Amino acid sequence: MKKKMIVASIGNCVHAAGIYNFSVLARKEGYEVEYLGSAVPLRELVGGIIEFQPHVVALSYRLSKEGAEYLLRELERIMMEQNFQDLVFIFGGTVETAEAARKFSYIRKVFDGTEEEAESLIYLRSMERGEEEEGIPPQTLRERIEWKKPFPIIRHHIGLETLEDTEEHIRILAESRLLDVISLAPDQNCQEYYYHQEAMPRGEDGAGGVPIRTEEDLRRMYAATRRGNYPMMRCYSGTRDMLPFSRVLKETLNNAWAAIPLTWYSQLDRRSDRELLTAIRENMEAIQYNAQMGVPVEMNESHQWALRYCSDVVEVAISYITAKVAKHLGVKDMVMQYMLANPPSISPIMDLAKMQAKIDLMGELEDESFRIIRMVRTGLLAYPADMDKAKGLIASTMFYGTFLKPDIVHVVSYSEAVKRATSREILESVRIVNKSMEIAERGLLESLALDPAFAHRLQELKKEVRYLLGEIAKLKDTKDPLTDPEVIYLAIKEGLLDAPGLKGFSVAQGNFRTEIHNGYHVTVDEDGAILDERTRIQRVRDLGESRR
Repeated sequence: MKKKMIVASIGNCVHAAGIYNFSVLARKEGYEVEYLGSAVPLRELVGGIIEFQPHVVALSYRLSKEGAEYLLRELERIMMEQNFQDLVFIFGGTVETAEAARKFSYIRKVFDGTEEEAESLIYLRSMERGEEEEGIPPQTLRERIEWKKPFPIIRHHIGLETLEDTEEHIRILAESRLLDVISLAPDQNCQEYYYHQEAMPRGEDGAGGVPIRTEEDLRRMYAATRRGNYPMMRCYSGTRDMLPFSRVLKETLNNAWAAIPLTWYSQLDRRSDRELLTAIRENMEAIQYNAQMGVPVEMNESHQWALRYCSDVVEVAISYITAKVAKHLGVKDMVMQYMLANPPSISPIMDLAKMQAKIDLMGELEDESFRIIRMVRTGLLAYPADMDKAKGLIASTMFYGTFLKPDIVHVVSYSEAVKRATSREILESVRIVNKSMEIAERGLLESLALDPAFAHRLQELKKEVRYLLGEIAKLKDTKDPLTDPEVIYLAIKEGLLDAPGLKGFSVAQGNFRTEIHNGYHVTVDEDGAILDERTRIQRVRDLGESRR
């Protein structure tokens, strides 16, 4: 049976927009709503309650704190006269009138206008289920995503210079109810030397993140999340010893998901001294271990190539390879990060065409046992040092990123290029992003799929990627070459997977330049002419023959 709700703005308050929007949201959630309108006298409200017999009475008043207190006290008296029972009263108003409403015990829930629409929706759902309290939200990734739909879950990272500061700001973030996932960012000493702490350069404690040194430190950070909306916690997986550290993160943080690359933290980027083929195998072991523990896995791979200015084709191809590897290793839920404005000069429409190519190709691998969870974020290289400009960047990228229908939005604070984000910058950034996505959802972006330039680039890109993947698969005669560590190693070693930003210090070749052309990223020769994959790969082979 549908729950019934009466909605009214009471007294002489004629402000109707907020309460009307709430009534629309309630109807969408299955409530039978009687909307009484604005400036409703209390006696008329009571008459409506008697006639309609609702389960929920939603009230609004925005004029003054004193007026709200007077009306709500009068309503309390009338309720006692009428002997109303089992009614749930909720109130919406300004910060000032909400303060008055919180003084009355018969009002179960108070909204003061600072909440996101998602909070209203979640509360409506909890009432519809007959729950007295909103309860603790789901604590696994897939369940949390389903629970919050149609809104994406929100993630941000934090890692301040000390354990004490980080703990305090995690508490603030949890109590804000604006984040669903808090990513713990350990310092570089932790990421590289957690199991070799005698080798830590002590003068660099706290550099780049919070100085996590023990399992108790991790439990302490997790305990700080146990309030507010109980955000899930995850942690960076480190740059070495990822398998044993995965076990620690699962046991201490109930790690929401692991983030492990396929090829990085190796000789490829020199964030580790591990030989590339060894690193690929070890990374795959850590991915498989997390899959066996039921932990979702993010393979933070393709955007790392883009950060080194690979072509769009290489970026999309490595995305497909990582998805194929994840499925092969038993991952049930793969988190795929779509880093927008990476490189910064890419146009928004071509950025989305590139990401849609990833979604389409990787989607061919999805089935009942393998699901790809979409996460969007703003690219690191795009952040300006001017923090006002950075606010514009995150607003614009998350506006057009809504086109991708993300399950997770990874908000990266506008302060990223200047300073580490505290709870203040994080919450400001989340509010900016939420408003940007709210506007995007009103329409406009849907028509993008019909744009001829978008459609042409999408099909061209997928065709080129399929050719590249086919050539990589020829590197070794094996059953499933794109999941074979040796094939992936050879693709990099021989230059099929390549990026100019790796030239000169890496195991990769860095043979060709890339440039922006008509808004997208292509490979060019020494004269600036665009090279399609067939031509580029033939030149790669010619170069290989000349070296021999």
